[in-house]
Amino acid sequence: MTLSPTLAAETPGKRPARRPARRPARGSSAAAARTARRRAALNWVAVHSVAVAATLFFLLPFVFAFLTSVMSDSQALTTDYWPGSWHWGNYVKVWQTPGFLTWWRNTLLYAGLGTVLTVVSSLPVAYALAKFRFRGRNLALMAVIAMMMLPPQVTVIPMYLFWAKQLGLGGSLWPLIIPMAFGDAFSIFLLRQFLLTVPKEYIEAARIDGCGELRTLLRVVLPMAKPAIAAVALFQFFSCWNDYFGPQIYASNNHDAWTLSYGLESFKGAHHTNWNLTMAATLLVMAPVIVLFFFAQKAFIEGVTLTGVKG
Repeated sequence: MTLSPTLAAETPGKRPARRPARRPARGSSAAAARTARRRAALNWVAVHSVAVAATLFFLLPFVFAFLTSVMSDSQALTTDYWPGSWHWGNYVKVWQTPGFLTWWRNTLLYAGLGTVLTVVSSLPVAYALAKFRFRGRNLALMAVIAMMMLPPQVTVIPMYLFWAKQLGLGGSLWPLIIPMAFGDAFSIFLLRQFLLTVPKEYIEAARIDGCGELRTLLRVVLPMAKPAIAAVALFQFFSCWNDYFGPQIYASNNHDAWTLSYGLESFKGAHHTNWNLTMAATLLVMAPVIVLFFFAQKAFIEGVTLTGVKG
C-alpha cells in the first residue's frame, strides 16, 4: 500500500527534506542598518532633548558674539547674521588699543596674586576649624558663615576710608589684593567642608611619626586636598578676573590701574557704534577664563562635589 506524502513525512525514522534558507538581499540589510541608526539617533535626541536645548541656550550667544566680531562695521547688528567677509583684523585693532595690554597685566596681577594669597591664608584656618578641638570653634565657624552672608557693599565705605584715605593706596589695586592675605570666608568654608572628609587616622599617624601641625598640613593634608584647593583657586580667580565693583571704587581715577572688566566698559563707551570691535574685545576678555575652566573642569567639579560629602 502506498502512503500519502503527508503520512510519509510523519513516518518515524524519516525526516522531511529541509529547504535552504534564503539569504537577505544586500540592499535590504543596508536599509535596515540605516533605519536602525536613524532610530538610535532619534532616541538619543529624545532622551537628551533638554540637555541639547540647554546647550544651545548657552552656546548661541557665544556664536552670535563671534560672528559679529568678524563682521565689518556696516554689517554688524544687521539682519544678516553670517559675515559677508571675515575681518580677523578686528582682533588686532582691539589688541592694539592704547591701554589694553596694561589692563591685561593688571588683571593677571590682581587675579593671580589674589588667588595665591587666598589659598595660602585660607587653608590653615580651614584645617584648624576641621581638625582642631578648641574652645570657641563653633563660634568661629559661625563668624565665617556670617561673613559669607555680608555683602561687600556694606563695608565699602569704611574700607575705602581706611585704604584710600588713611594709607593712601587709592588709585591702585592693592586695597583689593592685600585683604586676600587674611583669608576669604567662602574659601575657608569650602576647604573646611572638604577637610572634614580626610580620615583622622592619617593625621594621627603623622603626629606619631613626629610631624608638627605645619608639617602635617604640608605633607599629609595638602596632597589629599588638591581637588578642593583647585576648586577654591578657580572660584577666586574667576571672581577677581570678572570683578568690576572693586576696580571701579579704588582704581577709577588711574587709567594705569584699570583691569579688563573696567577697561572693557570704557572701550564699549568709546566704540558704541562699532559693535564688531566691542564683541571682539569681549571675547578676548572671556577667552582666558573659558580656556582655564576647560582644562581644569575635572578638578573643579571633583572639588565642588567632594566638599559637600560631609557636614
